Amino acid sequence: MSKLSRRNFIQTASAATLAAAASRSFAAGSRQRVFIGSNTPEGILAYDWDPAAAELSPAGVAARLANVDWITFSADRRFLFAASEVDSFNGKPTGEVASFQVTGGGLHPLSAQNSASNGTCHVALDHSGRVLLSADYGGGSAASFLITDGKLSSHVWTEHYTQHGPNKDRQESAHAHFASYSPDNRFAYINDLGGDCIHIYSLNAATAELKPAGTYKAKPGSGPRTLHFHPNGVTAYCINELTSTVDVLKWSKADGSLTFVTHIELLPSGPNALSTGCDTVISKDGRSVYFANRGDDFLYGFTADARTGALTPVGRTSCGGKTPRNFTLDPTERWMLVANQGSDLLSVFARNPQTGVLANEGKSFKAAAPMCILFA
Repeated sequence: MSKLSRRNFIQTASAATLAAAASRSFAAGSRQRVFIGSNTPEGILAYDWDPAAAELSPAGVAARLANVDWITFSADRRFLFAASEVDSFNGKPTGEVASFQVTGGGLHPLSAQNSASNGTCHVALDHSGRVLLSADYGGGSAASFLITDGKLSSHVWTEHYTQHGPNKDRQESAHAHFASYSPDNRFAYINDLGGDCIHIYSLNAATAELKPAGTYKAKPGSGPRTLHFHPNGVTAYCINELTSTVDVLKWSKADGSLTFVTHIELLPSGPNALSTGCDTVISKDGRSVYFANRGDDFLYGFTADARTGALTPVGRTSCGGKTPRNFTLDPTERWMLVANQGSDLLSVFARNPQTGVLANEGKSFKAAAPMCILFA
């Protein structure tokens, strides 16, 4: 848990040593490999998770890919896909979208493609495992890629958005931030934080083609950041970054549309420009829903009605550091892990699986600019 600077890390560990350490650690006992997307030159870090002790042990650099904002797995965990928020790739002013084969707890590069523009911050794999979507915050664009044996095609479809909102500091232009898919995989969604909307598309999973199918318009100035679907297949939650609120939405299977149901305030005293909403976690059974907030730096837990997705507050708890970027439950759902980007920490909190209540105190482990947590 002691701090190790990136400079000292590179100076004292060769690639061969890192690979050997990763292999030994991965094979040890009941530990599970965890990959961390890091907004540093190292890119994707490897850790080993011990659920009995709630301990994370560093296992080296899994893949050197600069400024990784997001990572996601194929359903069978054979392939990992990453969003690299670089200013240029292959001589073009775009980010990079990359794929890797997961081998023995490590990552082997398979392919890399240009995104639609710069500021690539998110990638999402469809339910068939054939389509990857990327979202570019800086360039306000999105792209789709077809996947064959883990390898990415060049982009099949792109869209460059032009909408902007009333917040002059944060919404001077479109900012595509998050991609997701409907429960039946017939529709795709791109959250546009800058344009105060969610773009809706019909999805052809065989070709990776997208066609416009509507728009959900959020409250002006709210900045819709992410969209997550409840296991009930009807409810979706859109967390709004700029107002620290959540739109509870009803999803239509008929046309993929999203309809506003209710509004939830995450801050006790209303919106604050220095405190922003971030991410969402839903338990497997759908009974617990959590939202993260940055600036005030907390997690906010709710119980959810399994049928309607309606939320009842449980309470705010610590996130363990500054600027929570991403958080997730471990496979046992007995622990919540938080990537605290602003304080270079991975924080771990106990969770009561029956009530969903999180402990307010936990453990923290050093990680350089953690952006995304992924259990192998």
